[in-house]
Amino acid sequence: MRDTKRVATCLGFGPRFLHSTGQAYKGGPNSGVFLQITCDDAVELPVPGQKYTFGVVKAAQARGDFQVLAERGRRALRVHLQEVESGLATLTAAVETARSA
Repeated sequence: MRDTKRVATCLGFGPRFLHSTGQAYKGGPNSGVFLQITCDDAVELPVPGQKYTFGVVKAAQARGDFQVLAERGRRALRVHLQEVESGLATLTAAVETARSA
């Protein structure tokens, strides 16, 4: 994206506790475009002493980040993949199809 469109680009991996995407970009000018890609965990790891898993925590943060961006009128799209490799292949094919249309 950076090289093709010659625009500033930021890539981040989550979850993050401080300065998550929704928090970092909820203010300032409405000039960003956000693509949030989430996926199911291959293995659900329990949070020690809790009834939920780390996957539940990560999904909640991703939904919260996206909600903040949407509430602020940011241009944002969320894509959820059930499996990483095949999901990314499908997403890549869809982007290539849209780009050549």
